[in-house]
Amino acid sequence: MRPSGRAPDEMRPITIETGFTKHAEGSCLISCGDTRVLCTASVEERIPPWLRGKGEGWVTGEYSMLPRATHTRGSREAARGKQSGRTQEIQRLIGRSLRAVVDMKKLGERQITLDCDVIQADGGTRTASISGAWVALRLAVNSLMKDGLITHDPIEKQVAAISCGIYKGTPVLDLDYPEDSDADADANFVLIEGGQIAEVQATAEGATYDEEGLLRLLRLAKIGCDGIFEAQIKATQ
Repeated sequence: MRPSGRAPDEMRPITIETGFTKHAEGSCLISCGDTRVLCTASVEERIPPWLRGKGEGWVTGEYSMLPRATHTRGSREAARGKQSGRTQEIQRLIGRSLRAVVDMKKLGERQITLDCDVIQADGGTRTASISGAWVALRLAVNSLMKDGLITHDPIEKQVAAISCGIYKGTPVLDLDYPEDSDADADANFVLIEGGQIAEVQATAEGATYDEEGLLRLLRLAKIGCDGIFEAQIKATQ
């Protein structure tokens, strides 16, 4: 029995509230159970120096966790003067995941930054960030197309992410904090609509697992991401 009482293939409830902030070109608040992440997309008419003159754009991500997003207060990274290795890893993952579904030439010479700020954490903050960032990106691109700044949609497909793990010997979908902190193995899957895999991060924590165990986690991830794809479409229509 999972601590939440969910079935092994049951996700936490997911909601996506768009237009959560008024200044960003695209924004949403994504809630996956008790995990809540504010995702905003900012469009800037500039690109990194190494892309100048190539007729291409850039999509990147930044990630942060508010001091009281967890059970105890964490210090702000700005106050410490540097980002943690975890933060850097997650924001690189967000950027890679979104770039996997964007045609940079169609975007033109502009940059879109996806800021993912964790308001409340209960497991799966990086995966919720990716899923919500796609919605914010979709809204920002819709705005660019409406204003005639780009003529062809640069977003080729949807991308979403979900965590899975082996908890007390059973593969389960969408780990919350109690499961994540006590899992035998945990994995984060970034999937693209149509069945393509953008990235997999899988780690044995308390016990190793075999090939079939990994495949079972992948099957669960596909179930979860299909549900997220539906929520993304509903939020952006």
